[in-house]
Amino acid sequence: MTEKLKGKRLRLSAEEVELIYEFRGKDLENINSNSALDLHLLERGIDKKDVISVKHWQNMKGELRFSIVTKEDVGVSESTIIKNISKFIEEYSPDYPKIKRKKTSSHLLVVNPADIHIGKYANSDETGEEYNVNIAFVRVIEGIEGLIEKSKGFDIGKVLFCIGNDVLHIDNVYNTTTKGTRQDVDGKWWEHLDVALNLYVRCIERLREIAPVDVVHCMSNHDYQSGYHLAKNLESWFRKADDVSFDVGVAHRKYYKYGKSLIGFEHGDAAKMDKLPLLMAQEKSQDWADTKFRYWYLHHLHHKIKYKWQDAKDYIGVTVEYLRSPSSSDSWHHRKGYCGVPKAVEGFIHEKETGQVARLVHYF
Repeated sequence: MTEKLKGKRLRLSAEEVELIYEFRGKDLENINSNSALDLHLLERGIDKKDVISVKHWQNMKGELRFSIVTKEDVGVSESTIIKNISKFIEEYSPDYPKIKRKKTSSHLLVVNPADIHIGKYANSDETGEEYNVNIAFVRVIEGIEGLIEKSKGFDIGKVLFCIGNDVLHIDNVYNTTTKGTRQDVDGKWWEHLDVALNLYVRCIERLREIAPVDVVHCMSNHDYQSGYHLAKNLESWFRKADDVSFDVGVAHRKYYKYGKSLIGFEHGDAAKMDKLPLLMAQEKSQDWADTKFRYWYLHHLHHKIKYKWQDAKDYIGVTVEYLRSPSSSDSWHHRKGYCGVPKAVEGFIHEKETGQVARLVHYF
């Protein structure tokens, strides 16, 4: 055995397992029909033809025990598991009655509560300000209501609601981010998930009172896995609402075309700002050609950065900006001096022909 293979566990394919059985003269078909294995398979309703591999051992009493791997076990992927869970949730999703709408308007309301960090803990004795699960929930609800109030001067025909972007502060039972960075937390991981689902359900139910809602999810660094599962569960929850649609794919960048506007969403921790305009042009070339106004809405940094690239020939601009967060600074950020920035939930008004016509900000 080479040094590289020492201590490593090798995984064999189904074909390789069959070859080994054939070579050893222990093909499963040749096992005596009265054997303990046959009885084990019979009791569990497993067809011998579906068995790929068998491990057996004896317990302290000398009784045989088996570990069976079937074709069905091998064929189940993570995506299949997620689909099965979503299907189960769909059976319990509520009915949403249709809302009678007025004549379609040309205005889009973009609602983008960035970096909520449900589960983050901050103590005023240490950081000068408080933050916990309850504060996070209340601020987002208040922020959504604030944006709705500020948008009343426009006739809204569609709402674009951006979710994800570190909505959850941790990604596992060890109180760490996806990468493994430990965090100061308020409560348990499952409490955070329950609060986040409840929060998003309330937000969407409120927004659909204004206009039909399109939901777009952004993968993020604090909750890369749990944030995705949250979004899939949310999609299943609203499956019976005809006026709510979802884009919860795992793509790192999401795009939304509205009239002559092309809007890109990314968490903000991956591609550099100066690469985003060309990425948009490459990944959505047809939408790029069909639009005049282009925007990137980013998150992650919790404070405002704005820059504009402009083509010297036809002056078609791409505006890239980071959005503010409603969350307070925790111990690490305060110690490093990343504090004192305005806390807010932000939104935008886009008109089909003229692009972004208004910026909405609700400060805390």
